[in-house]
Amino acid sequence: MTHQLLNHGARKAVRAAILAVVATGLVTVRLCAQQGAIRGVHDPCLIGADGTYCLFSTGAGIPIRRSRDLDPWEQAGRVFASNPAWFKEAVPGASWIWAPDISRIRDKYFLYYSVSTFGSNRSCIGLATNTTLDPSRPDYKWLDQGAVICSDRQNDWNAIDPNLIAEDGDRRWLTFGSFWSRIKLVQLHPRTGKLMAGPPHLIPLASRPVSHAVEAPFIVHHGAYYYLFLSFDRCCQGVDSTYKVMVGRSRGVTGPYLDRRGVSLLEGGGSMVLASQGRVRGPGHNAVLQDGARTWFVHHFYDAEFHGARTLQIRPLRWDNDDWPLVGEPISGPPPRPN
Repeated sequence: MTHQLLNHGARKAVRAAILAVVATGLVTVRLCAQQGAIRGVHDPCLIGADGTYCLFSTGAGIPIRRSRDLDPWEQAGRVFASNPAWFKEAVPGASWIWAPDISRIRDKYFLYYSVSTFGSNRSCIGLATNTTLDPSRPDYKWLDQGAVICSDRQNDWNAIDPNLIAEDGDRRWLTFGSFWSRIKLVQLHPRTGKLMAGPPHLIPLASRPVSHAVEAPFIVHHGAYYYLFLSFDRCCQGVDSTYKVMVGRSRGVTGPYLDRRGVSLLEGGGSMVLASQGRVRGPGHNAVLQDGARTWFVHHFYDAEFHGARTLQIRPLRWDNDDWPLVGEPISGPPPRPN
């Protein structure tokens, strides 16, 4: 009896201690998989560099998080100490920077980002570059290259949610867009990362003729196909968010992209990759990191067991027998370090 009472008391003490720590926000429930600074993450993108992982997301100055093993994460400053001066005039009222996208091309890092206000298509995609992601190196410095492409109320498209895709033959493409006339693709200059000379030729990739609710494109090359990941429906509504990730594929980067049924993404097609389940509400705005033999699927969701908080989640991405993507359960524990 005494032994049982002692165990009961010990269990109560342990539970109280756990609740006290969780309340501070210093740890999260393992069901979320990642630990540390995973709250407040929206529109994440991920890259491995110099033995560590760097994660960028929506927020003032573009927040940076770092991890040696994808778990745990720690905050590591911001790309910009203050907003680049050019977008105050280009997009009046914009304050935060949205939906960054990070890539390494040869010996330089290209970070594309969005400047907009909610519900408006007066928007710009900007570019910042760096020669290293190691802040201890003397050459670590983000250089803003200004606007790449802008839209305004006279356009039927929206210049947000950029993603760079490099094609064989030194060709570079930028996919972007949301709502309005939906998802576009434009070719970039291979060295500058800016638009080619002359008026931009916008190639349509995906549309939803009825709901219009599609955004956050991300293109990945795997095997014989290019895969276009998209987010359907509504984000940013906390636990009521209906965001979900869909996909189509094409033999060429410019399309046409078809889903598993053969329906064109231009006609509202799309095959399900990830949708709400349990506490994970509105998962979306994904990025994909091809890390040697491993592939990671990174996205945000709204945690139904944590007041609908925006939360980071990382999952392994694999391919079925027909070469369609499959996402696994959220990783827990340290996977191998980046190459």
